[in-house]
Amino acid sequence: MEASRRNVQSAGQRVGMKKTEKTDKKRSKPDEEEEEDQFFDLNNKAVEEDEDDKDLSDSEDSVYSGLEDSGSDSDDEIEEEAEEEEEEEAEEEEEEDGSNADEDEEDQSEQSTVKKSKKKEGAVVEKEMKKDDEYDHDTSDEEDIRNTVGNIPMEWYKDFPHVGYDLDGKKIFKPIRNKDELDDFLEKMENPDYWKTVHDKKTASDIVLSDEQIELVKRLQRGQFGDVNFNEYEPTVEFFSKDVMIHPVTNRPADKRSFIPSLIEKEKVSKLVHAIKMGWIKPRRVEDDSRGRFYDLWASESSSILAKHKMHLPAPKIPLPGHEESYNPPPEYMFTDEERALWEQQDPSDRRLPFVPRKYPGLRQVPAFSRFIHERFERCLDLYLCPRQRKMRVNVNPEDLIPKLPKPKDLQPFPTTQSLVYRGHSGLVRSISVSPSGQWLVSGSDDGSVRLWEVCSSRCMKTVQVGGAVKSVAWNPNPSLCLVAVAVDSVVLILSPALADKQVVSSSERVLTAKEEEGPSEGSQPVVWSETEGEELNQGIRLKIQHPKPVHQVTWHSKGDYLASVMPEHSSHLQVFIHQLSRRRSQNPFRRNKGLVQAVAFHPIRPYFFVATQRSVRIYNLVKQEMTKKLQANSKWISSIAVHSGGDHVICGSYDCKLSWFDLDLSTKPYKMLRHHKKAVRSVAYHRGYPLFASASDDGSVIVCHGTVYNDLLQNPLIVPVKVLRGHAITHDLGVLDVTFHPTQPWVFSSGADATIRLFT
Repeated sequence: MEASRRNVQSAGQRVGMKKTEKTDKKRSKPDEEEEEDQFFDLNNKAVEEDEDDKDLSDSEDSVYSGLEDSGSDSDDEIEEEAEEEEEEEAEEEEEEDGSNADEDEEDQSEQSTVKKSKKKEGAVVEKEMKKDDEYDHDTSDEEDIRNTVGNIPMEWYKDFPHVGYDLDGKKIFKPIRNKDELDDFLEKMENPDYWKTVHDKKTASDIVLSDEQIELVKRLQRGQFGDVNFNEYEPTVEFFSKDVMIHPVTNRPADKRSFIPSLIEKEKVSKLVHAIKMGWIKPRRVEDDSRGRFYDLWASESSSILAKHKMHLPAPKIPLPGHEESYNPPPEYMFTDEERALWEQQDPSDRRLPFVPRKYPGLRQVPAFSRFIHERFERCLDLYLCPRQRKMRVNVNPEDLIPKLPKPKDLQPFPTTQSLVYRGHSGLVRSISVSPSGQWLVSGSDDGSVRLWEVCSSRCMKTVQVGGAVKSVAWNPNPSLCLVAVAVDSVVLILSPALADKQVVSSSERVLTAKEEEGPSEGSQPVVWSETEGEELNQGIRLKIQHPKPVHQVTWHSKGDYLASVMPEHSSHLQVFIHQLSRRRSQNPFRRNKGLVQAVAFHPIRPYFFVATQRSVRIYNLVKQEMTKKLQANSKWISSIAVHSGGDHVICGSYDCKLSWFDLDLSTKPYKMLRHHKKAVRSVAYHRGYPLFASASDDGSVIVCHGTVYNDLLQNPLIVPVKVLRGHAITHDLGVLDVTFHPTQPWVFSSGADATIRLFT
């Protein structure tokens, strides 16, 4: 090894010395040889580029492999280069000797060499141009010229130190150090071309995409064609038109076999005819249908029929004969006189046996069966009329169809028993209302009186004669006021019952004594406010609000300052009025008539106003003065309406025995329709604190239901009927006319046509 290294060093020194000598000689040459020097410079450049390529390839090999080539190959290459240099020196010495002998010959040789060099230079340039053109038009982009493994999964080289082979058959080694996440992150932060760098698995190298390649990728991602100049909307070329062409598409002459019989087929037919004549092949027999076809209905059915028809049913089979049909049956199967008489009296379809068992001494003495033909005919009818199709029946337990509801015991408290009866009215008690404290109850009747009751003792505290049938009463929901609104004919009366402490009574008096605001006079006002005097004032009637038409309903706002009244009439737009008690001001919120108004209600929290017509419920925003939603009740005639204390749920009662529950966040159609009543629903009510609502009907019953409303919008309300309360007597086809809940306790009050008020607790 040491000797070889010395040889390599000496050879390298010789090559270096010879190169210096060559450069000195080239420098000493005259200026006439500039063209030749340029040509050699071109060759030197090419050589240098090749050397650079070799250096790059060596560096790439070192990057991939990290291993150096063995010394034997390099020694051989250096020895070959030394031999070539010695031959070139000998040639140059001979040329120097010739130049000293004859200078003219030298000039001619120089000219000839210059010409040859020019020709060679032109040929080299042409070859280079050809090579460039050839590679420019190369379309083999699918194959990688560096790695020759082909289109295979690169996972196969996972356990090897290399990733493939180059064109020379050498291994392409993997990099010594793989990039971890930290290196990748640092390169991402420092390398500006990181975003357009792609890792090539075949060569285990990173390739930076050019601008043209990036633009091509963007076009393909946008769903465009790769070629920019490609026009996808070029006009189609109609090769064939609907018109008949003069010349045929192809004028090829017809084949000979198209009009000459085939000899091969002729030979096959002759063989088949000979086989039929000899009896080797038997042709199919044509069945004669002149006699008709007959089927055996009692034959055993094959499995092929069952395979063809999945829904096939086998024919009903005759039961096997028992001991009764024997010619010599046992004595216990013989009929007694009583059984025979009973058999003769029964209908043929009800008889257990179609015959009477008899005993014969021998089989030869058995007579013919008298009903044989009749029995065979019935058998044929059974086979003919048998439904030959399997009908799939769904076996469902009826109890599974009933929704699983919680038990009423788990939903307590709710009213269950009748506790008190308030008697004193002589006519229909159409309306009742409870004070905010729950201590007092007001009722209005057709006998022209308004009565104030104490809830706990059912004692009548005060009676006010109003001189007409009372359609509606409503206690002010504000606990700091003690006022009652009463609708009598076309007048709304404001009563001060004085059934509270002095502070509440004084605040109520201050509200009632407020002066009327003087607004701009717009002609004759439809509503007139007036104060009472004399006997009416002594009874507690403080204000009168005169309306143009009879008032059917009055209701308060939750704050107690606003009051709404309803006057249903088709031909007028003056159906609803809203009155402000503190300013003694009235207004009509609607300019046009949009149906016959049945009932109205205020939203407990927001500035919304509910107006129930015969078929729908409209919700108006009082601030924006516009309609926000329209609820379709799917009922013929709405009778009453109630709003949940949360404000997101509404129930409506109708005269067609339905109760509709609306979820305002869910839909404009009813979430649940309850049809528990058998007659018209007169009134509905929500409880303020408990999840309860009730409905009163002309069938004399009050149905209390549990209605839990959840804060989760994804969970539907739980509606469960818990109790049916009865006690009112039906009078003139009228039952319970009004229903309302106690404000704090799970109690319900009901008023009926029997002139009584009942408390259920």
